[in-house]
Amino acid sequence: MAPKLAISVAFLISVSLAVQFGADAAGIAIYWGQNGNEGTLEETCATGNYEFVNLAFLPTFGNGQTPMINLAGHCDPYTNGCTGLSSDIKSCQAKGVKVILSIGGGAGSYYLTSKEDARQVATYLWNNFLGGSSSSRPLGDAVLDGIDFDIEGGTNLHWDDLARYLSAYSKQGKKVYLTAAPQCPFPDAWVGGALKTGLFDNVWVQFYNNPPCQYSSGDLSNLENAWKQWISDIPATKIFLGLPAAPAAAGSGFIPVADLTSKVLPAIKGSPKYGGVMLWSKYYDDQTKYSSSIKSSV
Repeated sequence: MAPKLAISVAFLISVSLAVQFGADAAGIAIYWGQNGNEGTLEETCATGNYEFVNLAFLPTFGNGQTPMINLAGHCDPYTNGCTGLSSDIKSCQAKGVKVILSIGGGAGSYYLTSKEDARQVATYLWNNFLGGSSSSRPLGDAVLDGIDFDIEGGTNLHWDDLARYLSAYSKQGKKVYLTAAPQCPFPDAWVGGALKTGLFDNVWVQFYNNPPCQYSSGDLSNLENAWKQWISDIPATKIFLGLPAAPAAAGSGFIPVADLTSKVLPAIKGSPKYGGVMLWSKYYDDQTKYSSSIKSSV
């Protein structure tokens, strides 16, 4: 019987290791929220294609402004109409999908004027979207998994302070994930300083709308060189390859599925910090089925 016992123990150890490291397996992150025709949040998570869903966006905050979420055609925050998303968020989380609030975006009114301003914004985010409490939580009582920094304007000041304040809330129980979506030119003009804090879990670098560091017609060199710099110089847990899910989703940088799976991913997947692929956005992914086409290769 001893040999059978040894086999059983070895099997259990292998299963244990698989479970332990499975949580860190590569996956796909998607942005949802900026097109009312992209399906519900619950439907998005039900596809089984995504490990992270970034709710886009909270484009108004900082400098004493009343923060305001904007989920385009999905719901109206001005009439408290987004609280119904709470059940969708919980449904996603029950499936193991991390749901994260993305602050900033390509169009908005946001910047931080001081360290104190950063602290106040962090307090607002904690009480209204994370584990704190407020009488006016825009998305209801669901507790989001973290905050995504999609900072593409304003100033580059005090984002490091905001990251520190938000990270400190992890000590109060549930971990607060911090993610960011910098542009691929290194260092990022907006959150480059914040990323140096080492507090970010996932960094989905936008390898599009930036020809000097994106893939182009079979030429991998620009993207690969930029990728190597990001993984070596940024102390984040995981780095993701950020891409448009359709040619129409960005001005440039779309990578055909065949090129991505046969050329690009094989060149970067061996990186210790490789986390997967980020896509903009759910609406465009619906048009091309890009995530379904690449999921097995990610």
